[in-house]
Amino acid sequence: MKHRDNLIRHVRITPIAFRDGPLLNASGIHEPWALRAIVEIETSDGRVGLGETYGDEPMLRALETAKPLLQGLSPFDLNEMEQRVRAAFKPAAAAALNAGAVEFTLAPGSHTAKNAAKVTSAFEVAMLDLQGQLLNAPVVDLLGGAVRKAVPYSAYLFYKFAEHIEKPYAPDAWGEGLSPEQMVAQARRMVELYGFQSIKVKGGVFEPAHEIATMRALREAFPKHPLRLDPNANWSLETCIQAAEELDELLEYYEDPTPTLEGMTVLAKHCKSPLATNMVVTTMEEFRRNVELGRGVRIVLSDHHYWGGLRATQALGRMCEVFDLGLSMHSNSHLGISLMAMTHVAAAVPNVSHACDTHYPWQEEEVIAGGRIAFEDGAVAVPGKPGLGVELDRAALARLHEQYLSCGVRNRDDLKQMRKYQPDFSGKSPRF
Repeated sequence: MKHRDNLIRHVRITPIAFRDGPLLNASGIHEPWALRAIVEIETSDGRVGLGETYGDEPMLRALETAKPLLQGLSPFDLNEMEQRVRAAFKPAAAAALNAGAVEFTLAPGSHTAKNAAKVTSAFEVAMLDLQGQLLNAPVVDLLGGAVRKAVPYSAYLFYKFAEHIEKPYAPDAWGEGLSPEQMVAQARRMVELYGFQSIKVKGGVFEPAHEIATMRALREAFPKHPLRLDPNANWSLETCIQAAEELDELLEYYEDPTPTLEGMTVLAKHCKSPLATNMVVTTMEEFRRNVELGRGVRIVLSDHHYWGGLRATQALGRMCEVFDLGLSMHSNSHLGISLMAMTHVAAAVPNVSHACDTHYPWQEEEVIAGGRIAFEDGAVAVPGKPGLGVELDRAALARLHEQYLSCGVRNRDDLKQMRKYQPDFSGKSPRF
């Protein structure tokens, strides 16, 4: 077939850094610079497919190691690519790649055990982008077609400081967000700007009573918006059980309040709100274990970046349908290439049952041509252009790469950053 004559001849990995706000979480606080890697796969006819993934040092080493595996493949050779990547990242061969890794229990994307899945995903997205360009079809059509014209996302609120302690650049426009009143103001601004129809709070930062007060204030201010609270596994099982009665009347779902799948299974017996996770069901093995334990986790928050790609996300959707589990999408700090990939796959999975997470409103910079992606009524329209429907702004890519070279951050470390504010901050989890 003629379109298979275009073979992969170049793979470029460009690390970038972009401004990230002083957002608080269970591990500490975001560093001033978020790291990503932009993947470009070029074929023999000069077409370029795009991907976006994590940009920490171990991930960059993994991507560089895997680059030669793509030489001579067609963009349609997804299965062969995946088999080659899996073979290259067997546990016995992974130790050198993982040196210096900073792994967060609360961030499955930081786990080097998922390197094969993460690399597969980054390459798959770029190869699907190429397929779409060759076939003159959007990626969503390659995944079976759109079941929705636009993908709803949720307002993602963070407790935050007004600016970073080292003041590397001007403060962001969001200001301080520590009190319930400030969080309501943050929500109002986000809803006004983007039209979000649901609201999530990243918790696990303050005493549970303070965070429950925030949820009550949000419920009063937004009586019709579904609300979610994510304590990031920073509450003990006893604390979660005590909080459940108050939160049951407030929440659409209760996300990862306590560590371990076993803890979540026990908690499920004490609360009416369904439990959601992006922490304890992050592989098919953990999915199986959740089913064996009685499906205490009722909503799986997928993430194509570490589940293994867009097709793997579709497979996860099928599994959730079989076992009567809800499905939505987790997020980390990202730019437009990732947002478009998320939108294409969410549009193709019929049983995405809740608005997806996105950090995108917190990011001010962009690497795609045309600037920031628009939201309408809290949703992103599925593009009809070939492939992902986005192109690189090469001047912006160069600028963000220069920021990577100069910023000094190579591995995200929220705990280390938080100790600049609070030297005695333990980072212990669960803390409450």
